[in-house]
Amino acid sequence: MKRIAWAVAGVFLLGFAVFEAVQHGGWTVGALLLGLIGPDLTFLVGIGAEPVERGVLPRRVVPFYNAAHYWAGPAVLLVVFSFVTNPAACTLGLAWLAHIAVDRVFGYGLRTADGRQRATA
Repeated sequence: MKRIAWAVAGVFLLGFAVFEAVQHGGWTVGALLLGLIGPDLTFLVGIGAEPVERGVLPRRVVPFYNAAHYWAGPAVLLVVFSFVTNPAACTLGLAWLAHIAVDRVFGYGLRTADGRQRATA
């Protein structure tokens, strides 16, 4: 049931982000792309780390990955910049939340300190 809720949220957020990027153009298109791929750029922190088993992140990547995949960051961005009316920042927040929602749909959530998937309840 949680995955269905995340899927509905992801479709809505992605649609809204694309709408904003098309409506405003310019910097919002870059913000859309950054929001969609940016959170996964945290994997670059692990370049050169010792190999770990499949599906486990290197320990030094975990804090960055978890920070980029926690919903509060983009939610605060959306709230703050909705009042300031910055369409690029709002588009970034929408796309970032859409990225998080899609990850949750496919079973990718936050990680434990040793890099493994946290159990979802």
